[in-house]
Amino acid sequence: MIFRNEIILNSPEATFLAGNNFGAALKRNSIVGLFGNLGSGKTQFVKGVCHYFNVNDNVSSPSFIIVNEYSGFDNRTNSNISINHFDLYRLKNMKELIEIGFEGYTNDNSICLIEWAELADKYFNGNIEKIFFEHGKTENERLIKF
Repeated sequence: MIFRNEIILNSPEATFLAGNNFGAALKRNSIVGLFGNLGSGKTQFVKGVCHYFNVNDNVSSPSFIIVNEYSGFDNRTNSNISINHFDLYRLKNMKELIEIGFEGYTNDNSICLIEWAELADKYFNGNIEKIFFEHGKTENERLIKF
């Protein structure tokens, strides 16, 4: 799959595959904000990224616990990598983001994937990769803008 400015996907499996393919473009210390309404495909996309990095755990939304930490393996560098999957929906302000130790998750041995990333974007002064997810015209269709 070649990434353009936007893609239309017609199934959860296609969203998973898009995430898997996007994983190949990620480097250590990547911080990616995932923006979109509930059910727009953000977590399914993260599952695909985690698959690319050989995460064996059950990948799920961290809605109630804020962050899930996964151990993966980067075949390109033949080394372990941490995938930090955030859901910042429940955080109200920058103080709460700092209190969860957010800065400690961003390092040279990790990738951060952040759902509801408005606070993280503000924290990094807009210097994060952004992906926007939208519901399409049918129940399973999703529009992803890179």
